[in-house]
Amino acid sequence: MKRFVWMGIGVAVGVIAFRKVTEAQANLGAEGLNRAVGRLTDGVYDFADAVRAGMRERETDLRSALGIDSQDVARR
Repeated sequence: MKRFVWMGIGVAVGVIAFRKVTEAQANLGAEGLNRAVGRLTDGVYDFADAVRAGMRERETDLRSALGIDSQDVARR
């Protein structure tokens, strides 16, 4: 019985998601939807770059605080 309930919930979520995507595509048009997805991916890449830059900066701070030179560390 639980399987039928979860299967019904999955089907309902799938139908709702499909309708939302279709509605968004109709409102924005194919080009508008592509631009929206492009902006979203650009934002994700920018966020990832900012996180990497912060990690590099923090690693540099930690290395200088511990007195470790990057040349002293052997890479595997």
